[in-house]
Amino acid sequence: MGSTDTQELREKTNEELAQDLEEAHQALFNLRFQASTRQLEDVSQVKRARRKIARIKTLIRERNNLSNSEIQTEE
Repeated sequence: MGSTDTQELREKTNEELAQDLEEAHQALFNLRFQASTRQLEDVSQVKRARRKIARIKTLIRERNNLSNSEIQTEE
């Protein structure tokens, strides 16, 4: 992951980000379930999934803040 993953996320629309966020939450749920049943071999996947969720939420929040500041500037 890294900056290339973030760049790919920045190119997506809000709807695509919302869909990616839902998929990432589902993946995290599945990873946690696998970890609790001792079926998960690479536990670092949980950390990566959490960070992907945080990255997506950050981009969504940035876009919302940007659009809100543009609205306030126009008034």
